[in-house]
Amino acid sequence: MRLSISHETTYHYDDQVRASIQYLRLTPHDSERQQVLSWQLALPRPVRAQIDPFGNILHVLTLDEPHEAIVIGARGQVEIDEKRESEHESQSSLPFLRFTRLTEADEAIRAFAAAQTKKRTDRTALIDMMHALNEHITYTPGATAVDTSAAQAFANRAGVCQDHTHAFLACARSLGVPARYVSGYLYSDSSEHLSSHAWAEAWIDDAWYSFDVTNQLAIPERHLKLAVGLDYLDACPVRGMRRGGGCEQMHAKVVVSPSAPVAVPAAKKPVPAPMIQVQRQG
Repeated sequence: MRLSISHETTYHYDDQVRASIQYLRLTPHDSERQQVLSWQLALPRPVRAQIDPFGNILHVLTLDEPHEAIVIGARGQVEIDEKRESEHESQSSLPFLRFTRLTEADEAIRAFAAAQTKKRTDRTALIDMMHALNEHITYTPGATAVDTSAAQAFANRAGVCQDHTHAFLACARSLGVPARYVSGYLYSDSSEHLSSHAWAEAWIDDAWYSFDVTNQLAIPERHLKLAVGLDYLDACPVRGMRRGGGCEQMHAKVVVSPSAPVAVPAAKKPVPAPMIQVQRQG
């Protein structure tokens, strides 16, 4: 499946911001399951790409001059291998056994994980745990915030895809299974589903397998991966700091749609599109 992405995030401030810095993980990279055909970032100024400790493509946008708004855009096409259920990597999975403040497993989470899996760590057991978490934590927009921990969402039995993912990570790590947070996009036929999405991956049988608790999916047929990390803070598409500005208003528009492959004349060879092009924010 070929997915087309259009993502624009706009920040407006009540007062003038003296300076700001934004960490952008908005650029996907090639893997066994996805091939980036074209991708562009539209930013207020040119920035260079770098690789963060988790292998994500990172852009750091620094604005030293006063400003009252920031517009950040991303657009491109990615080919998804719908039949591939897992991905292999050369990097060690052991760092993803570490708990963080957002993924700490308390006694309730540890007991839940052990009961749902009967302390097994195979894929079937983790799928059963995924379904149980979906039933336990009701999808409730507005019930949590970006700094809500897995233990808090689990205790309140309400949250969104970020909370579902953090809870799964806490459960899996409590069982000794390396698991990581994934941010990206999800194509859905339903307008009720948000296109910007989060899910989990767990290291089983020397490969990464996906677990989308919110949608109860264990095969990422329509998922486009942007970044991975120990939790939301490592992998979120946009994360920043600023001086001044007062209250902030953020508006994000994300459109994910399937697109037909472009026919190439037999006499010509296709020219690979550049993976990253940085231009002024649109």
